[in-house]
Amino acid sequence: MTAYIVEADGGSRGNPGPAGYGAVLRDAADGRALAEAAEAIGVATNNVAEYRGLIAGLRLALDVGGEGARVAVRMDSKLVVEQMAGRWKVKHEGLRPLALEAGKLARRLRVTEWTWIPRARNEHADRLANEAMDAAAQGLSWKSGGTPSGGASASDTGPPSGGTPALGTTSRPSTRAPRLVEQTDLLDLSGPTASVATAQQRTAKGTGWAPPTRVATSLVLLRHGETPLSVERRFSGLGDPELTANGLAQAAAAAARLTRDPYKLDAVVTSPLTRARQTAETVAERAGLDVETDEDLRETDFGAWEGHTFTEIQRRWPAELAAWLADPDVAPPGGESFTAVADRVTRAQRRLIDRYEGRTVLLVSHVTPIKTLLRLALDAPPAALYRMHLDLACLSLIEHYADGNPVVKSFNDTAHLR
Repeated sequence: MTAYIVEADGGSRGNPGPAGYGAVLRDAADGRALAEAAEAIGVATNNVAEYRGLIAGLRLALDVGGEGARVAVRMDSKLVVEQMAGRWKVKHEGLRPLALEAGKLARRLRVTEWTWIPRARNEHADRLANEAMDAAAQGLSWKSGGTPSGGASASDTGPPSGGTPALGTTSRPSTRAPRLVEQTDLLDLSGPTASVATAQQRTAKGTGWAPPTRVATSLVLLRHGETPLSVERRFSGLGDPELTANGLAQAAAAAARLTRDPYKLDAVVTSPLTRARQTAETVAERAGLDVETDEDLRETDFGAWEGHTFTEIQRRWPAELAAWLADPDVAPPGGESFTAVADRVTRAQRRLIDRYEGRTVLLVSHVTPIKTLLRLALDAPPAALYRMHLDLACLSLIEHYADGNPVVKSFNDTAHLR
């Protein structure tokens, strides 16, 4: 039986704003694009557009493959993928009818996988969605659908072939601007109505390209203070050194700063490791808060490299080190890969944002988890970890908005240590 791949995307410039979706149906055997669909849907949220793209893709699969066709679904919307796979609940009423419609279509097919992919691997559907958003921004009821002439591949970048513009629209694709705002992949988000969102936007403080429709959930990220291993620049993962006298002083300086304006902490959450707990407890005592421990905020397990310097590792494990630096899926001998760290840090982030929505939370952790949170907020590739530097006891700040991208407000701030 022929198997198919559905790739879908959707977005909104403004959230809510001019919105559109795109979907591509591929032959799973050779990756050929068999059919595509795209539409400008007026003003809508990112999540609505993403679901509309999925629905269009599933309909393409039914049209081409028929009832019971085997389909793998791939999207760059973590929200839609996790909800359709049944791992996340559909919490917002505005998305529920779309999720039900997509579910009914999926049950007429044999969906073998729901997979999140980076946007770079979803560029065909992303291009179609952007063309639809271009049309929506111009007030056009643009629509495209059909069979790409001569087939296509995942790297196609030209305008869709076989597309038929709706009556009264233009068939000339406009110059695409990048999508400025889309849903955060780690939250179950969608405003109930565009009118409510617009009313809230009038009074909300702006972030990024578009103003938020809800109060931010602020994650203040604090790296622990100095330890004997950090003084000697040794790999310090699950080993459990205590803070030095200087490290305790750094923690106290951070506590003094975090208990003054503009900081108003609502909670303190820490890695279970001693150096992080000591730092967190110093801040929490001054702020009058309890300390919560989250196992997923611990540092990377460096395995056999624990306690060694970079030079020592380079001399003893040159091949393993080169592989580790080149691929985030590679772990140190007996240790943990950066991909595994990202998985658990993502879990922690999702839990904490759900639990402390709209509040300010101090997360006391280590280099890799903090860099990972920043990387995820910036939608940067894993290699970005190697392009960041975090000083001991530094502060960074990420604001998460329920209606759009997270915003990095500060990075590696050490003003309190001077």
